[in-house]
Amino acid sequence: MPHPFIIKEIISVTMILFAIIDILGAIPVIIQLRQRVGHIESEKASIAVLVLMVTFLFVGDELLAVIGLDISSFAIAGSLVIFIIAMEMILGVDFFKEELPQAASIVPLAFPLIAGAGTMTTLLSLKSQYQTQNILVGIVLNTVVVYAVLKNVKWLEKLLGPIGLSVLRKAFGIILLAIAIKLFRSNTHL
Repeated sequence: MPHPFIIKEIISVTMILFAIIDILGAIPVIIQLRQRVGHIESEKASIAVLVLMVTFLFVGDELLAVIGLDISSFAIAGSLVIFIIAMEMILGVDFFKEELPQAASIVPLAFPLIAGAGTMTTLLSLKSQYQTQNILVGIVLNTVVVYAVLKNVKWLEKLLGPIGLSVLRKAFGIILLAIAIKLFRSNTHL
């Protein structure tokens, strides 16, 4: 009987998810969102991220099959949302003119920004390579990091200042745009 927790697997899964979630790269988007809506509900967003990832780990394939979607379609939809967020960051314009809530937590923060199509497809592929309990530990560890970043967004905003924030927003907008295009291309095979 294999050992229930394998440290090497936990570290691998945690690092892979950390790179895909890219919470540090999302800081400019999170700050921009906080400036627009006034408050980030870090607890709600973190719980939503945790629930989304754990749920998708266990029922992702079945859930997509029930609604008639495949992973590629799901990833393409996520890439389009990420593309729009990136364009807002680069151009400094708002494409969505709807009324925003007083606080942000689930959309677009928890999904698709943090636990988006890239994270979900990664979870499904990790399932074939690693033991489920080790993936769960990796998910929890990443959720703790997400919570820490969201909870300290005001401090990070102060640390960066308006000029640093503007530069970071444009730079990460371009990176986010590249991620959206890569996700789109790899799922449309263009």
